[in-house]
Amino acid sequence: MESSSFKPIGPYSHAVKSGNLIFVSGTPGVDPNTGELAGDTAYAQTAQALRNVIDFVAAAGCTEADITSVQVNLVHVEDFAEMNRAYAACFSEPFPARTVIGIAALPKPGARLTINAVAVLPSS
Repeated sequence: MESSSFKPIGPYSHAVKSGNLIFVSGTPGVDPNTGELAGDTAYAQTAQALRNVIDFVAAAGCTEADITSVQVNLVHVEDFAEMNRAYAACFSEPFPARTVIGIAALPKPGARLTINAVAVLPSS
């Protein structure tokens, strides 16, 4: 279920379908056209990471409205407000359930966060 041009940096899939669920792996704010981070700020990286997540679930037949759960892993907890602002611009009510966790580091140099998600395929 790889719809983006950037490749995972390890032995995993960006997204996997299991039954009617789509599980999206931790996704950084990497621009799929360049393979580079979308910017230096938490806002820019959050916006790009969410575009990537939505791209992955779209490849499975979902929209952002089908995303039921999101986990944000922040390297700098002080980036919460910027991340939250980008997140609010992406989703509308009813918002997905969300967990935000502060972490020590990420394997992608300069990455300020990753976002993983779960979506439910619409009934056909």
